[in-house]
Amino acid sequence: MGKLAFIFPGQGSQYVGMGKDICDNFLCAKKIFERADEVLHYDISKICFNGPEDVLKQTVNTQPAILVHSIACYEILAD
Repeated sequence: MGKLAFIFPGQGSQYVGMGKDICDNFLCAKKIFERADEVLHYDISKICFNGPEDVLKQTVNTQPAILVHSIACYEILAD
């Protein structure tokens, strides 16, 4: 078996609506976002899916949003 590498995006790649499509279509992604909401004690999923953009662009939200989205994408591919 060959080697496999993943490259994940960084700050600046966030956009309102990120993750909504994968959560609507993949249960594992939905569970990742739900767990993130629990762990963070706020609705990062709501910020990702609905914005507003100025709130999503705040580093305190951007970093966990990109991480959660990246983990959800990884889980889809790993499934």
